[in-house]
Amino acid sequence: MSARYIDIHCHPNLHGLRENQDEVIARMMDEGILGIVVGVDLESSREAVELAEKHDHLWATIGLHPNYVGEKTFNEDEFEKLAQHPKVVAIGECGFDYFRPTGDLEEAKRIQQNELEKQVHFAEKHGKPLMVHCRPSKNSMDAYRAFLEFIEPYAKRGLRGNMHFFVGNLEVAQRFWEIGFTISFTGVITFTDEYNEVVKEAPLDMILTETDAPYAAPVPHRGKTNKPEFVPLVTEAIARIRGENETSIQKAVLKNAQRIFGI
Repeated sequence: MSARYIDIHCHPNLHGLRENQDEVIARMMDEGILGIVVGVDLESSREAVELAEKHDHLWATIGLHPNYVGEKTFNEDEFEKLAQHPKVVAIGECGFDYFRPTGDLEEAKRIQQNELEKQVHFAEKHGKPLMVHCRPSKNSMDAYRAFLEFIEPYAKRGLRGNMHFFVGNLEVAQRFWEIGFTISFTGVITFTDEYNEVVKEAPLDMILTETDAPYAAPVPHRGKTNKPEFVPLVTEAIARIRGENETSIQKAVLKNAQRIFGI
């Protein structure tokens, strides 16, 4: 297979794509698309590793999503064997979600940070980067700023990662680039101009492409189930917004993924 694109964050292991998983994965191979299958809890992490083991063009991440924190916990012993698999390239998705927690927000923040800290130490132990989920509360950058404050000391020690589905502003993006964290864009940039400044100003060696499939399908598939095969539309949008050659974006993104994840 000749790799042309990479979807660094997709979920063929979750409802919405699992039902047609074989077809979804085969289509990626046909289109020259590499993929990282992302775990959100222990079960989906195991499934991600199984898929990566089965398919040469797939890799996996393992971890606990902040939206599951409270009902589930990150048990290092349970994830230990998975972390040793050669196709596991990152820990996560982990991070902060201040948009969806129910109940007491401050308590939710405390629990999320406790579970994140476990996964950060786990990532350091295994020499792997983070796949980070950060979603701020409405009209705010609060989750990003809290994550930056938390992660900066670890970044100084060499920890790296990617801010998946980035929806922050340029100031926040620049702080992530300064500490060596990449950001990845989704199909959202195909239907809103809100992130154009970040796309334009991003250093070419600090950006990645993803779909977050089955969520957030790009134009012209908006409102339908998203699929990893749509990631070329994200690459196309980045090139259009930056006024650059699409092939140069493709090559840069593949090179960035190799550097961050060892793909």
